[in-house]
Amino acid sequence: MNYDLIVIGSGPGGYVAAIRAAQLGLKTAVVEKDALGGICLNWGCIPTKALLKSAQVFEYINHASEYGINVSGAEADFEAVVKRSRGVADGMSKGIQFLMKKNKIDVISGYGKIKKGGKVEVKAADGSVKEYSAKHTILATGGRSRELPNLKQDGKKIIGYREAMVLPKLPKSMVVVGSGAIGVEFAYFYATMGTKVTIVEFMDNIVPVEDEEVSKQLARSFKKTGIDIMTKSSVESVDTTGDVCKVHVKTESGAKVLEAEVVLSAVGVVANIENIGLEETGVKTDKGKVVVDEFYKTNVSGVYAIGDIVPGQALAHVASAEGIICVEKIAGHHPEPLNYNNIPGCTYASPEIASVGYTEKKAREAGYDIKVGKFPFSASGKASASGAKDGFVKLIFDAKYGEFLGAHLIGSNVTEMIAEVVVARKLETTGMEIIKSVHPHPTMSEAIMEAAADAYDEVIHL
Repeated sequence: MNYDLIVIGSGPGGYVAAIRAAQLGLKTAVVEKDALGGICLNWGCIPTKALLKSAQVFEYINHASEYGINVSGAEADFEAVVKRSRGVADGMSKGIQFLMKKNKIDVISGYGKIKKGGKVEVKAADGSVKEYSAKHTILATGGRSRELPNLKQDGKKIIGYREAMVLPKLPKSMVVVGSGAIGVEFAYFYATMGTKVTIVEFMDNIVPVEDEEVSKQLARSFKKTGIDIMTKSSVESVDTTGDVCKVHVKTESGAKVLEAEVVLSAVGVVANIENIGLEETGVKTDKGKVVVDEFYKTNVSGVYAIGDIVPGQALAHVASAEGIICVEKIAGHHPEPLNYNNIPGCTYASPEIASVGYTEKKAREAGYDIKVGKFPFSASGKASASGAKDGFVKLIFDAKYGEFLGAHLIGSNVTEMIAEVVVARKLETTGMEIIKSVHPHPTMSEAIMEAAADAYDEVIHL
């Protein structure tokens, strides 16, 4: 069968690209080897948020007395928590099925591979192979858990994020290797559910991509909840022969051995670029990623790539934005290239983290003379009323022109607040314009206005 566009992969890059293509009148098909929605909907963003919500509810109940509510005998049913998470994921995947039908997009089940001359080969689960033709093909094959050579995952004692979502029972102890978003979210979830958690991080701070002050605040909050943190440390080997894992860790002060029922490897994501026809068709790659231009075109005519398999942040919302830009360009529109310095990053532990743009260090390195404003949630009326005083908002402005360079938030619900900053930066808003934009009281979002005011020595509530 002939199509205008075939998308290989149906994650938040692939399915969004397919829907936008259909809206623009392209005859479109999606190839998917597993469940619609990809890792994000089935094994990533969505089910993890369901797990984290259960942990948050359990945490609320355990601290109910602080709100004048007496609750006794609360227990977490780990199996039921996991089951709810899977139900949420299944519901979302069914929603994508509906969107495919609504937009008249053909779904081809099987493993997709590009071939020369605009062909796509699909191998079905039963081993049968079919070939399709397309004027344009978008590769959106996503990523998977990165495996370190000295930390081979066996799926039982040494696990990746996928197994961490469906463990048959709550482990008594866990070592989490790596403290990016995936690592700290699972550390918070399991610690709240009752597991003794230790984080091992190679870099100087946990969540190392974040502003240093944010990293230090999260470390303080985690230590209060009983999570042990080992930074400037690396796992050298794991002995899984006994009942518990013996984790050999190299630290600044020498070698240490930790014992844990389970080791979670959360050391990042690697792109799925093997066996999809890149070598046969001559598509260029570099450092494990597909090389593309600003509109996601590869060096091979009619072949495009988006999402985790191209350079840029490996985030669901990035893949979606790239998919839309790519398809609009294919359809003859004139989309703007994506500004990768205005992509929000969110971490959904407790407290939450949200950031966009330059960190203070990166802004200085880029040569800016900066103004920095900071407002702690301990000074926020809404945060006090909510019992969520941990954290702060930190904003960075260019001292010369007032350009909004970056924002770094840690606290309750800050992942919902960051969009204000993303839109403000897109509209080239200045610090003074933020100060003069009246924010509702009492809200957590007032902290953004107050932090901007602090940068310009106009803060009221500090």
